[in-house]
Amino acid sequence: MRETPTVRRKARPAPVRPAGWWWDALLLAGLVGITVALAAGHLFGLDLAVADWAADHRPTVAYRIAVVFNLLGQGTPLTLLAAGLGVALAVRLGSVRPILPPVVAFGLTTFTIGPLKVWTARPAPSASVKEPYLPVEQTLPLFSDELPLRFAQSYPSGHVANAIVWYGVLALLLAPLLRDFGRRVPPRLVTAIRVVPPVVVIFTTTYLGWHWLTDSVAGLLLGLLLDRILRRIPWDALPLPGRLRRWNRPFTPYP
Repeated sequence: MRETPTVRRKARPAPVRPAGWWWDALLLAGLVGITVALAAGHLFGLDLAVADWAADHRPTVAYRIAVVFNLLGQGTPLTLLAAGLGVALAVRLGSVRPILPPVVAFGLTTFTIGPLKVWTARPAPSASVKEPYLPVEQTLPLFSDELPLRFAQSYPSGHVANAIVWYGVLALLLAPLLRDFGRRVPPRLVTAIRVVPPVVVIFTTTYLGWHWLTDSVAGLLLGLLLDRILRRIPWDALPLPGRLRRWNRPFTPYP
C-alpha cells in the first residue's frame, strides 16, 4: 500500500499588530534618524537636560529602588530564563520547536545590539563622574573611538532592547507552557509581561544616569523592531531536518 505523503504547511510570516511592514520601516527610520542626528551633534541639549534633572531628583532611597528594578533588563538572566522555559516546554510537548525562539532571539540580540554599541562608541552620562572622568561635553558625542571599549558602549541601551525582546519571548513560551498544565493565561497578563518590564527599564536606566535619554529611545526602537521580527516567524511551520521528525510537534504561542 502506497504511503500518503505528508503535506507540509507553507511557512509564511505570522501576523503582528500593528499590521504592516511600514511599522517596521518607521522603527528602522527612527533608529537611523536618531543616530544620524547624534552623529551630527544634535539632541545633546535634550540629553543633558534630562540627565541633569535626574541627578537633581535622585535621593538615596530612590536610587536604590531604581537599581533593583533596573535588574529587570539584565540580558544574561533573561536569556537563561527564556532558554529554561523553552527546554521545559520542549520536554513537556516532546517537540524541539519551543527551543527555537530563545535561540533565534539570542542570535538577533547578539549580532545587533553589541555591534551597534561598538560601532557608535558613545560614553554614558556617568563617564563624567567616574572613570574615565571625562568633561561633560566629551560624554555626549558618538564615535569616541579613542576611549577603551568598556567606557564607550552606551548607545543604544542594551537593557531596554533586551527587555523588549526577552520579555516578548517569555510571553511567547509561558502561555503554552501553563496551558499544557491546564492553566489559561489571560491575554492581559501576556500584554503586561511584554509591556511593564520594558517601561520600567526605560525609566530606571535613564533616571540612574546609566544611559542618555536618546540611548534609551534608540534601544526602544531597536527592541521593538527585533520583537516584530521574532513575532513574524511562524515557529510551528518552520521546516526541520528529517532526524527531528519525532520532535516536530507544533506549539501554539498564545492562548
